Amino acid sequence: MIKKALFYLFLIVLAAVLFLNTNFETIAVGIAILLFGMIMLEEGFKGFAKGPLQIILKKATDKLYKSIAAGAVVTALIQSSSLVSAVTISFISAGLVTLQGGMGIIFGANIGTTATAWIIAGFGLKINIAAMAMPMLVFGIIFSLQKKPYLKGIGNILAGLGFFFLGIQYMKEGFDVFKEYIDLTNYALPGFLGVIVYAGIGIIVTSILQSSSASLALILTALAAGQIQYENALALAIGANIGTTITAILGSLSSNVAGKRLAGAHLFFNLFTGVIALAIIFPLANFVNFLSDIAGVSRDNFTLKLAMFHTTFNILGVLIMIPLTKRTEKFLIKFFKEEKEKGIEQPKYLNESILQFPSTVVSALTKESKYLFENAIFEIIAHALNIHRGDIKSNMDPRDILKKTKEDFKTDVRNLYYSKVKTIYGEILRYATTAQSTLKIGKDLNNRITEIKIANRKMVEIIKGVLELGLNVSQYRTSENIHMVEEYDKFREKIIRVLRVVYLLRTQVDKQIYDTKLFKLKNKANDEKYQTTKSINMLIRDNLITPKMASSLVNDKDNLNEIIKNLIEVAELLYGEKDSLLENTGQKDEPISFVEKE
Repeated sequence: MIKKALFYLFLIVLAAVLFLNTNFETIAVGIAILLFGMIMLEEGFKGFAKGPLQIILKKATDKLYKSIAAGAVVTALIQSSSLVSAVTISFISAGLVTLQGGMGIIFGANIGTTATAWIIAGFGLKINIAAMAMPMLVFGIIFSLQKKPYLKGIGNILAGLGFFFLGIQYMKEGFDVFKEYIDLTNYALPGFLGVIVYAGIGIIVTSILQSSSASLALILTALAAGQIQYENALALAIGANIGTTITAILGSLSSNVAGKRLAGAHLFFNLFTGVIALAIIFPLANFVNFLSDIAGVSRDNFTLKLAMFHTTFNILGVLIMIPLTKRTEKFLIKFFKEEKEKGIEQPKYLNESILQFPSTVVSALTKESKYLFENAIFEIIAHALNIHRGDIKSNMDPRDILKKTKEDFKTDVRNLYYSKVKTIYGEILRYATTAQSTLKIGKDLNNRITEIKIANRKMVEIIKGVLELGLNVSQYRTSENIHMVEEYDKFREKIIRVLRVVYLLRTQVDKQIYDTKLFKLKNKANDEKYQTTKSINMLIRDNLITPKMASSLVNDKDNLNEIIKNLIEVAELLYGEKDSLLENTGQKDEPISFVEKE
């Protein structure tokens, strides 16, 4: 509500200013054109975000210095710290990037975004860049109308640059005309009072524009036109740096706790850097004068000195933050805690921010599916059959496990399904379907998402089978008929062996051994699916079990083979070395209904 109210207030104030002072129109138009150019630039680079940009950012996060360098270089090249922030938040939400790696990218992005000031100060304000903007716009629009994504991306980048330069030209002309009527330097404030006031103005303007680059373009053109004093411009630049965190904060609202932690790191870094820069603004300005003299920049070239100041205090902030990164990470993890709700488990990796990029959707869906299997399905299977998970993970012989475990766990499979599985399963299907229907994804990624949906459906089918099998396991565990106890122990032993191989497959480095074992177990389950074992045939023939018992054994044997087959298929899809589509991919994603066994 507050955000909406401020937005409408801004529109009213803007309309009043434009109505009362038409000289401001050219500046406003310049800002609008520049912002539109930046939007097109971002859209253009998004077309390449699922390729080189994502590869660079993902591979550069194992070391802090590499992630800082990657964030700086990528942001300087694509001129969009907001896009880098969005990609990073999406990556960290999907579990592709660690919090420390994401922090490094954000730190570097703050350095990289200073390239905008250098381009404007050293190039954009020196020549008539509108002449360059026109060809860019012409070719940009032509390319953007093409069907091929990479051509459309190139077109948006060219058009974006064209509008960006055209906006700067309009802003230059607007301030040149504006100063003939109003001299804003009359409102200059010297000393620390001016520093605080103008830093606040910089925060407000950047929060409204949601672009520090646009704010710096405005500051530089006003400074070049002599409409603001150099000292106040420095404070505006610091304020713009703080205000740009609004983009990361807004981007994190739809992300999970990991994304919120990264936005918190962004806010903390910019606030921390901004406060330090404000505290030492005058000594820092003198240091910039010293650097300017060394670089041969004239003392009255305030635009280049502002660009140098902007870069200097951001580099200084990164240098100060590097030793504090681990402490900051620990604080953010402690402050932004994992959300837990009673009774219903919530998705860990799925959130709206992952839908921005196809690869993050696939990664998040895969991780969420593994999380569901490891933290819910594995437990439900084991406990429904009265087996401890720790025993399955151990080296204990399965027959010894059965001798050790005699108690009935009294597991309510149905309740566990509704409390631990249903919500996450539904969200996985929703995100998978949304990605396939709304995102432009290639055939391979589309197939992978289909595999993930199948794997999750198989997990729910496993629960249905375990519900039925578990009822008879509990019923016959204390049966006076020793033959029934032995047969159901054989069923449990098979489950233990399969679960152990699956566990080793997902935890051991050499997966090939366990891939082979699962393949053999799967073939064996398929061969036995419609065959009654010799022991059951003998029990029936010799009247050692009742017809009702025989019916239960035969049905549960088939059910067991189906559970094993589904378990192995889920393991192949989620943990196997090679992803392959399962059989029966044409099945519909229908919810599993639980029916009481008679």
